[in-house]
This record gives sequence, structure tokens and C-alpha cells, in this order.
Amino acid sequence: MTRRQMLTLISMASVNFSSMICYSILGPFFPTEAVKKGASQTVVGLIFGCYALCNLIGSLIMGRYIVQIGAKFMLVTGLFVSSCCTILFGLLDRVPGGPAFITLCFLVRSLDAVGFAAAMTSSFAIVAKTFPNNVATVLGSLEIFTGLGLIMGPPVGAWFYQSFGYEVPFMLLGCLLLIMIPVNICILPTIVADPSKDSFFRLLTNVKVVLICYTIFTLSAGLGFLDATLSLFAIETFDVLPSSVGLIMVGLSLPYCLSSPLIGYITDKYPVSVTRKWFLVTGALTTAVGFCLLGPVPFLHIRSQLWLLVFMLGVIGFSLSMTAIPTFPEIITCAYDQGYEEGLSTLGMVSGLFGAVWSSGMFYGPTVGGLITQHLNFEWAAAVQGGLACLAVSNCSSARRQTDENTPLLNE
Repeated sequence: MTRRQMLTLISMASVNFSSMICYSILGPFFPTEAVKKGASQTVVGLIFGCYALCNLIGSLIMGRYIVQIGAKFMLVTGLFVSSCCTILFGLLDRVPGGPAFITLCFLVRSLDAVGFAAAMTSSFAIVAKTFPNNVATVLGSLEIFTGLGLIMGPPVGAWFYQSFGYEVPFMLLGCLLLIMIPVNICILPTIVADPSKDSFFRLLTNVKVVLICYTIFTLSAGLGFLDATLSLFAIETFDVLPSSVGLIMVGLSLPYCLSSPLIGYITDKYPVSVTRKWFLVTGALTTAVGFCLLGPVPFLHIRSQLWLLVFMLGVIGFSLSMTAIPTFPEIITCAYDQGYEEGLSTLGMVSGLFGAVWSSGMFYGPTVGGLITQHLNFEWAAAVQGGLACLAVSNCSSARRQTDENTPLLNE
């Protein structure tokens, strides 16, 4: 790699790690604290969901205007906003319970989501611009640091929460995010590009892109559902401590972290027609099975067991890497096939579209999942997520057939 590529890789790794560890600390203990403050399971799901909704809007806007704003400036500003909001979220335990607490939770999480959208949209675009021939490999390698953040966030947050109270985990990790700002200012190269006249809407006229977007939606919906409901289910069903919930969540993050580099390498190394389509189909099918056995679904008459829960989380984590890693480079390929210009503007739009679809799933998952959990139970809510993944299997198969039909018999 060149010096510029190495510095970019270091910068993006720091962004992925610090952002994800701050994002993931809420899962083990915040739902319990929110319930103590007067929030229902549905409201807790909405608090998680509003983050995704604002992330969706922010991703579309940031992706469209990344060239005008500047990729480096967008990333650094997003980190600053997200770090301040993380620190502010740690002060919410001082707010009286009821409407005041719930309102401030929505406000701070929404602002945090906009900052996160700016950082992640620019991050994806910068990686694709700097490594045009190895997008999946680099993204898969960077997912090691995403996975480390997701792995360390729940147990570290839960341990600090049990040892020092609600405020300390947010203060420490918010300050960690602040430290990343001068680091990225110093080492991240500036990328200059011309704006493009292309739009998101023309990209969405491609049926294959729409089908891939639905697959992305099902993945993020499942993760959002687990963020909002898994901790309460584990505590009530298995009588575990919040720190143990953090360790249970490692069962999801660790397989994803370890398998992503390999999936990314294979995706770039071998022909698209042989790898990406089969990763998408197999990953979606495995995800569906994992969610159906997570509870497990009541009609199977299998008793809920802790070992089965952790094992199925590992299956879902591995299938997530199989399905998620190939989607971003595949949408880029579709955009170029449609005649989009090869540059930062197109990469920003693809990154914004990816972030928006991912965020829509992160809104749906905790909101609808929390509602189903409150009125039925966790087992049926997980089964619904498995049904969404089953539908993604048929969609991926349709995309595969479309690719095969559009592939010429003779290639020059």
C-alpha cells in the first residue's frame, strides 16, 4: 500500500472502532434503566428506533452533498457531534423520570445519529475512493475494528455500569471519541472531487439494487431488534446480570469480526457471479434459521436455553458477514453499470443509500420488535425477523437470476 492508503486505513479503523464501541454500550443496561424511569418496552424500542430514523435522513443528505461539504470535514464534524452526544447521554440519569427523561433521550439520540451518519457515510466513500479495486477486502478488514467495538462495547459498558454507575461508561467512551478527532485531522488525506448531477432515485430504478437494499434492511432490522430486546429477555429468562448480557452479545459480534476479512477477500478474489450471489443467498437463509431458533419459535416446542441462545447469536453473526460484506461493492458495480461517473460523488451517494437503508432497518427492528415483544413475547418477535430473512432469500435468488440473464455468453 502507498503511504496515503496506509494512513487512510489507520484513520478508518480508528473511526470504526471508536464509533461502534460508543454505539453498542447501551444494550446491556439502558433498557433496564429506561424502564425504571417510566419508559415502556415500546418506548425503549422507539428510543433505539429514532436513532436509526435520524441516521436514515442524515445518510441521504450527507451522501448527496459529500463533495460540497468535503469528506474529511464531514467525518471530523460527525465524530465531534457524536462524542458530545455520548457524554450528554451519560447525564440523563440526573433528569427526573417520565416525559422529561424520555424527551431528552429522543433528542440526544437523534443528534448523535446525525453525527454518526456523517462519519460513516464519509468513511465508506473515502475507503471506496482510496481502494477502488479492493473495496470488499478493505471493508472486510475494517469490520475487524467494527466487530471489536461491538464486542468490547457491551461488556465494558456493563462492567463500568455495575462498578461505577450509569454516567461513567458514557463519559469515558465519549472522551475516547473526542481523542479520535485530532488523530484523524492529522493523518486523514484530503480528497478533492467535482459534484455529480446523478441522483439516488435513478439508482433505485435498478431492480437488482432494490433487492439488495431489502437484504440490507433485513440484516439491520435483526440487529436493531436484538439491541432493544435481547438484554431484557436474557435477564428475565435466565436470571443473568447486565455484565453477563454483555458477554452474551459477544456471541454475535465475535463471529462477524473474525469472518468479515475472509468474506471480503473471497468477494474480491473470485468472479462476482460465483461468490457474491451465493454469499447473499446462503447468508440470508442462515440468518432466517438463526432467528427462528433464537427464542426458539414457540411452535417448535423447544425450551429456551442459554447455550442455544449464544450459539444462534454466533450463527447470525457469521451469516451477517456473508450477506453484508458483498452488498456495498455490488451496489457500486450496479451504479457504474448504469452510467454513473466513477468518483467521490457517486461513492458518496452509494454510501448514503447503504446507510439510509441500513438505518431504516435499525428503526423498524427495535420499534416493531419491541411492540411485538410487549404484546406477545421475544420468541415470536424473533420469528418475525426470521420471516423477513426468509423473504430476502427469494429476493437474492431473483437478483441472481437477473444477473445470469444479463450476462453475455461471450465476453471480450
